[in-house]
Amino acid sequence: MTQRLRANFNKREVVLPGDYEWVPSPMPGVERMMLDRIGDEVARATSLVRYAPNSEFTPHTHGGGEEFLVLEGTFADEQGQYPAGTYVRNPVGTRHTPKIGPDGCTIFVKLHQFDPEDTKPVVIDTRSAQWFPGLVEGLQVLPLHEYGTEHVALVRWAPNTRFNSHRHWGGEEILVLEGTFHDEHGSYPKGSWLRSPHHSQHQPCTKDDGALILVKTGHLPDA
Repeated sequence: MTQRLRANFNKREVVLPGDYEWVPSPMPGVERMMLDRIGDEVARATSLVRYAPNSEFTPHTHGGGEEFLVLEGTFADEQGQYPAGTYVRNPVGTRHTPKIGPDGCTIFVKLHQFDPEDTKPVVIDTRSAQWFPGLVEGLQVLPLHEYGTEHVALVRWAPNTRFNSHRHWGGEEILVLEGTFHDEHGSYPKGSWLRSPHHSQHQPCTKDDGALILVKTGHLPDA
């Protein structure tokens, strides 16, 4: 039977760091914290993946595309080495063999979620890329990708910044990378993952520690 985890995209979902449950993958030295999933080993999936030092993954083709952000360590394959802070998109049909070095690696990855017409490979070192002012004072934005209604960016929130109340056309997904993100529904420390459905509404803010988030909008099914 097809595995379904947080598969109702009309429902708001929150995973906090205390909720993590790491499970082994089929490859030795590779563990996954599954955030949402529809399918078995080949699946539409959003996960945190943790590679032990000097681990490898078998060669594989991305039948539905792969998008990831390196959170810790260095990810590597035939194309190059991607240290922490690197954002990568491998379109439908691309193939690679991950090989991890002595530092190990943790990535946030989304699989089988590409529009087939979105064929542009992307590699961005976010540590050296240009940031832009956000819509309100205290925000800085680093655009990473957009295609159709889908938009992906890093957003840096200065301490004690408040954004306008707004709705999410096509939904919103957030991974908190630094600090603590807040809205009227709760508080979300580093490592928290949030997925809010089409037309959901909130008024986010930060407090004394600020925040850095990875945010994707306009991409959820059945929007």
